[in-house]
Amino acid sequence: MRPSTIRLRARTEAPSEEAPAQWHRVLTLLADISLFIGARPMWTAAASHRLPVAAVISVCYASILVTGVLTLVARRSRTLARLDLVVLVTAVTLAVCGYAMYHGGGDESALTAQAAREFVAGHHVYGQPWPWLFSQHGVALTPTMTGGYDFTYGYPPLPLLLTAPLLWVGQGAAPAVLVSTVALIAATIVMWRMLPVQWRSAATLVCLGLGLLPAYARLGYPAIVACAFLVPVVVGWPRMGYGGRADWARAACLGAACASQQLPWFLTPFLLAGVHALRRADLGPRGAAMAVGRIVGVAATTWLLINAYFIVSEPRTWFEGIVLPLTQKANIHGQGLVGVSLYFTDGSGRLAWYSHASLLLAAGLLGLFVLFVRRLGPAATVLPWCAFYVATRSQDGYYLMMTPLWLAAAVTAPPQAFAAAWQPRPALLRGPRRQGARIAAAVLLLAPALVATTLAVTGSPPLRMELVGARRATKAVTALTVRVTNLGDTALSPHFTLTTGQGMGRYWSIASGPATLGRHASARYEILPPDGKFTLPGTGVRIRLRAVSASPMTLSSTDIRLTPTSSR
Repeated sequence: MRPSTIRLRARTEAPSEEAPAQWHRVLTLLADISLFIGARPMWTAAASHRLPVAAVISVCYASILVTGVLTLVARRSRTLARLDLVVLVTAVTLAVCGYAMYHGGGDESALTAQAAREFVAGHHVYGQPWPWLFSQHGVALTPTMTGGYDFTYGYPPLPLLLTAPLLWVGQGAAPAVLVSTVALIAATIVMWRMLPVQWRSAATLVCLGLGLLPAYARLGYPAIVACAFLVPVVVGWPRMGYGGRADWARAACLGAACASQQLPWFLTPFLLAGVHALRRADLGPRGAAMAVGRIVGVAATTWLLINAYFIVSEPRTWFEGIVLPLTQKANIHGQGLVGVSLYFTDGSGRLAWYSHASLLLAAGLLGLFVLFVRRLGPAATVLPWCAFYVATRSQDGYYLMMTPLWLAAAVTAPPQAFAAAWQPRPALLRGPRRQGARIAAAVLLLAPALVATTLAVTGSPPLRMELVGARRATKAVTALTVRVTNLGDTALSPHFTLTTGQGMGRYWSIASGPATLGRHASARYEILPPDGKFTLPGTGVRIRLRAVSASPMTLSSTDIRLTPTSSR
C-alpha cells in the first residue's frame, strides 16, 4: 500500500483530537446569527445621513456572512476559538455604531446626565426636580399614584460620577448613554475572557447579540452599569471566600455594583448566603463567617467611598434619593401579576399588597435558598428577580438586564459545585418524615407571599365611574364629565387618566369636583386632557378611564365609549 493511501486512511479513521465539538460550532453560529437582529434598521437610518456608519455596518454584514461559512467548515478548535473572537469584534463594532446612531437616551439617562452636570457645578444632586428634561420628545415620564410625576434623580451615584468626566461628549443624555454603552461592551469582553474557551460566544450572544441589552444601553440605564460590575463577581462565584486578590476584587466590584443601581441589592444576600454555605462545608463555621465578613467589609467600604461625598454634603436627600424607587409610589406597570388588576379586572383597592407580596416572596426565596442550597445554588442569579414578578412595578427589564449573570452562573456555577455545601437541618427536617417536612417548610416560606398576592389580585375597585358627557372637537375630546362614587370606607383623592393601550397615560386635570371624595360619597368631576385634547383612536380600540389614589394605593378602571351620542 502506498504511503499516501496509509496517511489518508489514518486521517479518516483517527479523528483529530483538536476537532471542535459540534455544540461549540453551533453556539458560535448562533452568536453570529444574533448579530443580524437590529442591524438593518440601524443601517437604514445611517444610510440616509451618516454614510460612514452605514459603510461600517455593511462591512459587519460581510463579517457575519464570512464567519458563518468558516464556522461550519472549521476543522480545529483553535480556528473556531479565533472565529469566536471575530464574532466578538463584530458585535462590539455594531454596538459602537448603535451609539453613533442612537444616543438620545431616555428618562434615566437624561436624569443621570443632568445629575452629573449639577455635580460638576457644585450643586446638590438628590431631591432636585428637573421637569424641563421631560419636555423633550421621547423622554418618558414616571407617573406616581399621587397624581404627579417624579422629576428627580433616584439612583446611587456611581453612574453620574462616571458620566461627569464625559460631559464634553455632547448635550442631553449622550454622555450617560456613552457610559452605559461602554459598560456593556466592557462587561461582554470581561465575561468573554473569563468564560471557558468553548463558551465564549455565549457571552457575545447574550450581551451584544439579540439586540436586547444594546437597546437598554442606548437608553442609558444605570442597571447596565451595575450588571457590568456584577459580571466578574458572578463568574465562578462558588470560588469566593478563600481570600486573596481575586476575592478582594470581586468584593470591590460587588460594592461598586450596589453603588450603581438598586437591583444588585436584591442579589447580594443570595450570593453571601451561598458563599457562607460553600465555605462552611470546607472551612468550618468560623472560617465561613470570616470569609463572608471579608467580602461584606470590602464591598461596604467600596460602597461608602463612592457615596462619601453625598453622605457628607446632602445626607437626607441622598438617602431619600437612593431608596426612591422603593418609596415613590410609582404607578403600577409591567408584565407581571399586576397586569391582572391593570388589564383583566377593573382594578383593586389593595394594590399595596403587591409590594408586600414582593418583599415576602424575596424573603421566602432567600429562606428556601439557605435551606436547599445544594439544589438551588445554581439558580442564585435568577431567584432574586422572581420577586419582581409580583411587585407593583414588574417590568421585564428588571429580569432582562441581568440575564448575562444567568449565563455566567450556568457555565461557571454548575450543580456539582454545591454538592457538599452546608445546609441547616433542624431536627424537624432530619426526622423519618423529612421529605414531607421539607415540603411543608417550603410551603410555609412561600405561603405569606401567596396570601399577599391573593389579597392584591382579588381586591375590588373602590370607585364606580360613569361617563356623563363629553365636549368634543374634530376627532378629539376636550373634556369629560364623570360621576364618581366611592364604594369604600376610606376617603380617596382620585387622579384620572385615559388609556388606549398598555401602561398609564398622562394625568388629566380636574376642572371641577372635590379633591377628596369621602367614603360612600358621590360627585361629578369635569376632567381636562393634558394637551388640551384627547385624540380619539380608531374603531375597536379599547378606551379605559382610570382613577388612582396614593393613600391607600388603589386603582379603579372602566371601559367607556366615546361616540357622537355621548357628546354634549
